[in-house]
Amino acid sequence: MKITKLETFTTPEVSITRVTAEDGTQGIGQLSTYNADITAQIFHRQVAAHALGRDAFDIDELVRLIPEREHKYPGSYLMRALTGLDTALWDWRGKREGKSVCELLGGKPRPLRVYASSMKRAEITLEDERARFLKLRDAHGYDAFKFRVGSECGRDQDQWPGRTETIVPMIRKALGDEATLLVDGNSCYTPKKAIEVGRMLEQHGIAHFEEPCPYWEYAWTKEVTDTLNLDVTGGEQDCDLALWRMAIDMRATDVMQPDIMYLGGLTRTLKVCDWAAKAGLPITPHAANQSLVTVCTLHLMGAIPNAGPYVEYSIEGPDYYPWEVGLFRNPLVARDGKVQIPQDPGWGMEVSPQWLDKAKYQVSELA
Repeated sequence: MKITKLETFTTPEVSITRVTAEDGTQGIGQLSTYNADITAQIFHRQVAAHALGRDAFDIDELVRLIPEREHKYPGSYLMRALTGLDTALWDWRGKREGKSVCELLGGKPRPLRVYASSMKRAEITLEDERARFLKLRDAHGYDAFKFRVGSECGRDQDQWPGRTETIVPMIRKALGDEATLLVDGNSCYTPKKAIEVGRMLEQHGIAHFEEPCPYWEYAWTKEVTDTLNLDVTGGEQDCDLALWRMAIDMRATDVMQPDIMYLGGLTRTLKVCDWAAKAGLPITPHAANQSLVTVCTLHLMGAIPNAGPYVEYSIEGPDYYPWEVGLFRNPLVARDGKVQIPQDPGWGMEVSPQWLDKAKYQVSELA
């Protein structure tokens, strides 16, 4: 079944893709968020050109072929663009077979536990962070929460002096011992400082210390992983499969966190999940906004054998992510601390026609 048309509907923050096969059937996907307007140009120039006329069923071959054909341009933007093809083809296949992507992968759509994930650091006071966690717990039943420590790529400096040492015990006291707490260092620390902070986190029962060191410093991260007793996690930034093999082989972290959109799509993420499973490592993907990334992650986590205990679920609203507003006609909803894996065929999501009408349209077609 040949691919005959590839379309994008784009804003600077997000771009929806649509694939059409020769019989007129379609599927929707998404380029990775952020600078999506740049990624859309790469999609039409360096992805669509290799995909048009190819077999829509052979997703594995396309995902292997395109990076080979574009081997002089490795890296993040090509993978972010490849994601748009991969995710649209999985949706297309699910719709043809009348199955959700989760079912295509051998899973069963069901509610999955999620953790309330804060993206804020400088933008919120500690008191307001505490207050909104309590409100979300009471309104939506969350029992797991992630907040930020240190500062982004902070070279051992906190967002402001004493912030980390204050927020950790504050959130623990507010939510009680029954809450699962996770923190994200966003590449802040050297190993010595990360271990110092990690010991404090251990004292307050923090379960998950994400990206404590600059993510590209694998040996630094491994030193922290080998020293601390809590779970050190990471991997969201990595889009090179060779680096993933290395990180898994060296056990750089206790938990692997691929981002489906950054990595190049579901097919490449499944490879990483399989390698991690063989190494005995769990998967808790990065899914930091309410675009298709969280939807794809839910389908994945409903099917893989080494899924971690929860899925990341952004709690930021229009003040932080205004571009999310009106994207889907059937947005995800958290209830009782869980989110339902969409049960309809494909990804099970409907993009709002009004959103599509406002986006920049581009098309590549088979000649």
